[in-house]
Amino acid sequence: MNMLHLIVEKHTLALEAGRRMWASLKYGLPPALGDARWPAELILATWEAARTGHYPEHLEYRYGQSNGGFDRLHFKFLPESQWLPADAAIDLSLPLNRRFPDDPQITIDVPWYGGGMSFGSVSEQVMVSRARAAQRWNTFTSTGEGGYPPGLVPYKDHVITQIATGMFGVREETIQYARIVEFKYAQGAKPGLGGHLLGDKATVAVAKMRESVPWVSLFSPFPFHSVYSVEDHRKHVDWVRTINPRALVSVKVSTPTDVDMVAVGSFYAGAHIVHIDGSYGGTGAAPEVAKKIIAMPIELAIPKVHKFLLKEGIRDQITIMASGGIRNADDIAKIIALGADGAVLGTADLVALGCTRCSNCERGRGCPFGLTTTDPELSLLIEPDRDAARISNLYNAMAERLREILRRLGLRSVRELRGRTDLLVYR
Repeated sequence: MNMLHLIVEKHTLALEAGRRMWASLKYGLPPALGDARWPAELILATWEAARTGHYPEHLEYRYGQSNGGFDRLHFKFLPESQWLPADAAIDLSLPLNRRFPDDPQITIDVPWYGGGMSFGSVSEQVMVSRARAAQRWNTFTSTGEGGYPPGLVPYKDHVITQIATGMFGVREETIQYARIVEFKYAQGAKPGLGGHLLGDKATVAVAKMRESVPWVSLFSPFPFHSVYSVEDHRKHVDWVRTINPRALVSVKVSTPTDVDMVAVGSFYAGAHIVHIDGSYGGTGAAPEVAKKIIAMPIELAIPKVHKFLLKEGIRDQITIMASGGIRNADDIAKIIALGADGAVLGTADLVALGCTRCSNCERGRGCPFGLTTTDPELSLLIEPDRDAARISNLYNAMAERLREILRRLGLRSVRELRGRTDLLVYR
């Protein structure tokens, strides 16, 4: 084991040296790194932010090269003479319970939290790293649908327990741990398809957590076969609130064409939070045809939901969180301006830990950086102390940039940005 740790340490140092070397270059970037949504320069800028806590000015950290969506949206900043002072106090906090005064009042310090990445799709070390970063920033991360590994228990006040259609690892005690419980009815990367964990990722440890058979592929059905109406949905919400009355209830849905009606249904079912997950999210394990053809992009879904809830007179009574391809602080600000209250991050956390977007996540030993794997050797490449600091540094860079955006727009609170499409221009 000592020799293994030596190899891991040597690999880690070499990787870090490579990151610093490439992050110093503006041109001549490695062609195999990234894709249109996460081009090489954006990945390198994210690595540098994870190392230093600040976005690098010599690398493009605001846009990708997709030629659409967030990459075509720009802010209409005020003239510099009208910007807020550099030392102006700008509030990034976000209350998550807007409707039931007798329920817990939970406010996060930044308008984002971590989305679900299940044990099996990623290692326990990755989950613990994300939980530690969430604790430092007084926000949350989600277990995903693979159960609740014991390493997360010390951070349970900052961990969302997710209940998905496969019910893997769902236990009464893990529901009682949580301050937020999330039902995952669908995800933007695989709408209408459910979840799928290939057999070579269903290791002995994963199978034990999920109460399944090792090395056998696992499928989460679509949909919950106990929920076919708002009334059924309400029974789910009541079930969780009976087991854990102190928990807020979140509902994660994808983006069908009637996503606005889905959001209204969740409101009347009693949810505190509706988490809308658009296309272009997910890891490299998600099928491209699902991400690019089936789901609606999040930048189209959120305005649709926001406007409908306003029309119904209930917009200020529910929190709308958005995910699905949100990469940086600029994307967070844009989705809030389009009508969301906050954002949910997934891939950005993994990029902070070294992901190169090689899209080989579905294989048991496919991730060379130890991220999307539970292989006992590769998982050792992730060190929770070091990697929680990397995610925390990225969050610091995001908070700095988000405050700068608000300062240039003349806004003193991120909540003032919600629905301000007049501050955006599409180019």
